[in-house]
Amino acid sequence: MLEIEIKDKNNNITGKMSLSESIFNSKASESVVHTAVVSYLANQRQGTHATKTRGMVSGGGKKPWKQKHTGRARHGSIRSPLWRKGGITFGPRPRDYEIKLPKNMKKAALYKALTMKLSDKEIVVLDSISIDKPRTKEMIQVLRNLGIFNKTVLFVLPEKNDAVALSVRNIPGADIARVSDLNAYHVAAFDNLVFTADALSRLVSIKEEAAA
Repeated sequence: MLEIEIKDKNNNITGKMSLSESIFNSKASESVVHTAVVSYLANQRQGTHATKTRGMVSGGGKKPWKQKHTGRARHGSIRSPLWRKGGITFGPRPRDYEIKLPKNMKKAALYKALTMKLSDKEIVVLDSISIDKPRTKEMIQVLRNLGIFNKTVLFVLPEKNDAVALSVRNIPGADIARVSDLNAYHVAAFDNLVFTADALSRLVSIKEEAAA
């Protein structure tokens, strides 16, 4: 049975928690994580880049000089790609970069990424993160206590928490995510994951609800 220690904000062990074998002991290939990360990054691209071809550039309707007997090269338009301010040859055009993945592959990638993080001892579980009002100093002190202040950290919460979000946003390399929004890219992009105990329980509940 997989277990992980539960700590408080002062890095004191307050208990242990059982982990789901299907989530934190995935047998999937590591390549599925790479595929999911590539897909996530590709789907963030807007694909709105564009350049003008010679047919889109204004001007150039008249032949700049006659074809022969000028001593100069033959040209039909000053908007040819050969000319300054002319059209662009083979320039980028608007396109869709989306890479679609099956839901089961996305889940497999997330579980494999979490398995790898757990194996590398890069997951911390806190009993809770209770902050009455936004205080960046308090969150920095929590990271110092846990020994991960100089690393990139993702706080995984069961639900949206504005106080925690405002406390974390000014810390370089730190971010938050709801457990329902967690994906393989989030897990792979940060050095450490800090779950709350409720967030881990919610992760198991989401898996069971999806399987039902």
